[in-house]
Amino acid sequence: MLSISGPASAVQRDYEALLELFERWRAFAAPEASDSAPDYSASAMAQKARALPDFQRELAALDMQGWSLVQRNDARLVGAEMAGLDFDLRVLRPFARDPAFYVTLWPHQTDVPSREARAALPRIELYAFTFPLSPQDDSLLARRFEAVAPLLRQARINLADSNARDLWVYGITAVEGQARALRQLERGTLALSSLEGPASADLSGASPRLRRAVASAREATQDYLAWLRHEAPGKTGPSGVGKDNYSWYLHNVHLSPYGWEEEATLLRRELERAYASLRLEEHRNRALPPLDPVASAQDYAALARDRLDTFIAFLVDGGVIEDKPYLEAALRPRMGHYVAPQDREFFAQVTHREPMLLYAHDYHWFDLARMRDTPHESPIRRAPLLWNMWDTRAEGFATGFEELVMHAGLYDDNPRARELVWIMLASRAARGLASLYVHANEIGLEEAGRFQASWTPRNWAGAKDGLTAFEQLLYLRQPGYGTSYISGKLLVDRLLAAEMHRAQSTGQALPLAQLLEKIDQAGQVPVTVIESEVVGSRGMLEFDP
Repeated sequence: MLSISGPASAVQRDYEALLELFERWRAFAAPEASDSAPDYSASAMAQKARALPDFQRELAALDMQGWSLVQRNDARLVGAEMAGLDFDLRVLRPFARDPAFYVTLWPHQTDVPSREARAALPRIELYAFTFPLSPQDDSLLARRFEAVAPLLRQARINLADSNARDLWVYGITAVEGQARALRQLERGTLALSSLEGPASADLSGASPRLRRAVASAREATQDYLAWLRHEAPGKTGPSGVGKDNYSWYLHNVHLSPYGWEEEATLLRRELERAYASLRLEEHRNRALPPLDPVASAQDYAALARDRLDTFIAFLVDGGVIEDKPYLEAALRPRMGHYVAPQDREFFAQVTHREPMLLYAHDYHWFDLARMRDTPHESPIRRAPLLWNMWDTRAEGFATGFEELVMHAGLYDDNPRARELVWIMLASRAARGLASLYVHANEIGLEEAGRFQASWTPRNWAGAKDGLTAFEQLLYLRQPGYGTSYISGKLLVDRLLAAEMHRAQSTGQALPLAQLLEKIDQAGQVPVTVIESEVVGSRGMLEFDP
């Protein structure tokens, strides 16, 4: 017994050392507090840069002999997080280049594991609070809002040498959003949304301290906004990170096999494939009537409800995914609402014809419900990974799921909806390809918007649409995010191909629902990590000729 339990216990102790290191690492990665606000000053960031190698050396020194593949991958994830901080300190430097980094108020929960792009901590996530507030939450929010003014004063110092034109010019809209939300909070008209559904926030019954703190935050945000508007016209420099830095980041932080050049090739190919497939789909459907959008709010509500029921039944009864108690509850708040024709941007053009297109992408909310109800057993995977490292899994899988359910027969009763799948794919490839050239500093965000609009089928995206500008700014602020919809989808395709190849060799094929469940159980981690655990390879191209 001793000869068996001894080594096993040693392995467990070594893995627990990783978990202990992970806790210290996460505490270190967060900013220190100064003047009741997080400290992102040049001196504080220099101190982080000096201390980071100690954590990296400690991780490298761990004895991983005897560890399971999942445990070794956990260590790999921690190392990638450390590489992400290194990238932030050396290259991206959002605290010194990006005015939108200092937006901290968030009324709406994002549909992915954590907020997209870099943002100062701690965040004021109002959707996580129930109004009217308890005394404890009132006090907590008062402290958070009191930190806004000193943080924005610090921002002016930290950003003094920034010359990243597009980050300034387009980032102003994010700050305007915070100012608008603060005004709405004071008026009692601020809408909230989360996994649980819609809610509202107001200061009825709030303490005088909280009311003063919100007013102070609003005034500070308005002052910061005025300063940005004054300074932005003088900014003339590039905002992208450059091809080499972009590739390093994808390889070392997001654990992607693709760099800038590979992604450019792959996204161009997917854009071409989407257009060619759309043309063939239109030919196939040439005798069918056009798929027109609904004409009223009543019609939209009826269509959205009916298609949600159809969608859930297709997934479960059709054996696409395993039944879960949260499936319908996660999607019902996502049904959307009617938008007048003149106000429709890209996604409304789609949903007003066939809501199931976005229901498929809203697999995101299944992911969030799973994280809430059945947390991963690994503490490293239980909380969202830093630096949006989960993007290929979250966005790539959701994008791939749109095409997967189409091929599985979801639109057999509505063939014209298949055209929308290719339109969605073309749009994502176009906007991702534009973001690549922005990071290469070959074009700016204005030209990126024009490219995205020109390659979105049926002219459903405008170069100056608010959605187009929002997307391109996000992809500039978070390298790799704009391409992750396509690159992640292709990595999911690679995983499915490797699993099929394995099944062909062994004669033991997993039913689709079981395979997707295994992918889900691996957690919100890069698809390359999931692939190694699900099929035991890094892709079917690893072969012996």
